[in-house]
Amino acid sequence: MNLNLMDGQNGEVDSVVALIPALRAFARSFCRNPNDADDLVQETLVKAIANIHKYEEGTRLKSWLFTIMRNTFYTRIRMSKREAPGDADCVSGQPIVLATQEWTLRGREVEAAIERLSPSHREVLVLIGMHGVSYEEAAEVCGCAIGTVKSRLNRARGAVLEMLGERSAGALVESSDWLASEASSSGRISPR
Repeated sequence: MNLNLMDGQNGEVDSVVALIPALRAFARSFCRNPNDADDLVQETLVKAIANIHKYEEGTRLKSWLFTIMRNTFYTRIRMSKREAPGDADCVSGQPIVLATQEWTLRGREVEAAIERLSPSHREVLVLIGMHGVSYEEAAEVCGCAIGTVKSRLNRARGAVLEMLGERSAGALVESSDWLASEASSSGRISPR
C-alpha cells in the first residue's frame, strides 16, 4: 500500500482504528464464530481504507463503517448460498465444560434469543440496544425510515421477551435481581 496516497486522510484512518472495538462488537452480532467476526471486521477495514476517499465529511464515520460491514455481511450470505461449506457449528469449537452459574445460563438464553431474531430485527436491537446508536444513525445504517427502526426495535424486544418466557422487561430485571441475591447469599459472586 502506498502510504503517500493516504497523507491527507491520516485523521480519518486514525478515527477508523479507534472504532475497531465497536466494529468487532457489531460483527459478533452477525457471526456466531469469533474468527468469522474478526474476518468480517478485517474485510470491512480493508474496504473502508481502500475507499476512504469516498467518505464524505459531515457524515458519521461509525455509521459509514457499519454500513460497509452490513453490506459485506449480506454479500457473504448471498455468496455462501451458492457454496456448500462444512458444518459451521462443529462441536470441536465449543468449550468442554460449560459454566454453571445461573446468570451465565440466563445470558446464554438471551444471546440465543437474539440470534433467533430475523437479521433486520437483530441488527436494529444490537445497534440501538448494545451500541447506543441513535435512531437516526440506525436508520442510516439499515437504509430505512426512522419509524421502521422504531418498529423493528419494539418487535425485537417483544420477541426476545417472549422467547425468554417473560411478559415485560421489568420481569426480566426482577429475575436478574433475584439471581444476584441468590448468588450473594450462597457466597458466589454477583454478575453485576
